[in-house]
Amino acid sequence: MPFNLGFVLFPNVTQLDLTGPLQVLHRLPEARAHIAAKSLQPVPSDCGLSLVPTTTFATCEPLDLLCVPGGFGVSGAIADRDTIDFVRRQAARANYVTSVCTGAFVLGVAGLLKGRRATTHWAYTGLLPLVGAVYAEARVVRDGNVFTGAGVTAGIDFALCVAAEVAGSEAAQRIQLSLEYDPAPPFTAGNPRLAPASVRAGISERFGARLSTFRGELERAMAPQSS
Repeated sequence: MPFNLGFVLFPNVTQLDLTGPLQVLHRLPEARAHIAAKSLQPVPSDCGLSLVPTTTFATCEPLDLLCVPGGFGVSGAIADRDTIDFVRRQAARANYVTSVCTGAFVLGVAGLLKGRRATTHWAYTGLLPLVGAVYAEARVVRDGNVFTGAGVTAGIDFALCVAAEVAGSEAAQRIQLSLEYDPAPPFTAGNPRLAPASVRAGISERFGARLSTFRGELERAMAPQSS
């Protein structure tokens, strides 16, 4: 039997949120990857690279693993009924429900994080309670069959955790070695606790206005569920 992987695609997605875990998980035994969007038209990512869906929300077959990436396009995704309905419908039968970065808020608006421990991009963790989630400070968080990854590159880490769950630790390590995933970044600024104060200040300023706007968008998306 194939192991059906499904990745949700929407405009202005952060492509590494999707392609990172895809590169890991498609190497699982019998894996079949499905890139699902509202239509089969190419979808622009947030860096100028367009991604081509392989199926639509309406025609996608039942998935064993559902993955929702993040990015600034999450604002549109949480407001789109077709996207949320697809996520809710597929999650109801999937063995694994996963997200990377701010994709967690798509799961949240779909009602899939209520009372669950979860993580997301560090700049957005304070908004997780708005979708009923309990923030857990970790790069990868598992609560039942729900796996959430922190920001962007954590998608590779979460995917290796899932690979170990599905096919065993040795198989996951073989995938890791085949990808030569052996991070040795030139700086230690990848975590807000370790980044220099000047770096933190600059990036926090960048996210400041965006967080205020996104909070409003998230509250509107959740409003019908709270009534």
